[in-house]
Amino acid sequence: MLDRRVGGCRACPRLVGWREEVARTKRAAFADWTYWGRPVPGFGPPDARLLIVGLAPAAHGGNRTGRMFTGDRSGDVLYQALYDVGLASQPTAVSVDDGLELYGVRITSPVHCAPPANKPTPGERDTCRPWLVQELRLLRPTLRAVVVLGAFGWQAALPAFAEAGWTVPRPRPPFGHGARVPLGGPGGPGGPEVAGGLDVFGCFHVSQRNTFTGRLTPGMLRDVLRTAAGAAGLS
Repeated sequence: MLDRRVGGCRACPRLVGWREEVARTKRAAFADWTYWGRPVPGFGPPDARLLIVGLAPAAHGGNRTGRMFTGDRSGDVLYQALYDVGLASQPTAVSVDDGLELYGVRITSPVHCAPPANKPTPGERDTCRPWLVQELRLLRPTLRAVVVLGAFGWQAALPAFAEAGWTVPRPRPPFGHGARVPLGGPGGPGGPEVAGGLDVFGCFHVSQRNTFTGRLTPGMLRDVLRTAAGAAGLS
């Protein structure tokens, strides 16, 4: 029900206009596609133990296919790594009917619409936050670890964790690749040993800017995912 509601959101005029314009004009390589052109809901099982938080759908990726990180080069890197560590059924993601399954993992983002230049505004981030908070609350019974991709996602996710009931340290910990921050479960501070606690991991975003320059290598991504999967009890 939440995914359906996300897909109907029209709260941010700039994002609505952009996502729909992209869906009309298309990219030449995808001229025969019917673009999704709406907010992209989370992808993965509703009882996931591990959550991956990105930034926002790509204009010709998720905005075209209707699924997180599907149909773009960032997704190619992410799903290959998930497959390599045993969390996905296949290493590629090209369309919603390609048979891809995630094992104990769900993928979402703090902004559900494709933004111009891949840059949501702080106001758009904050307007979209209630969707992430609701998703976190629904996942709370099973969720034990989160991988946040990039500083924008980190800044958006930490307040959402607090609003969803976890205890976030103050001052809020800074983003860094390989960062690991334990959040206490509802009712008091502490790490994952507290009932309902959560381990949050930072990872450079799987953008082409990072992967093409070597700032984020496949090995670095696999290491973070493998560590997070262990914290979530998936390995």
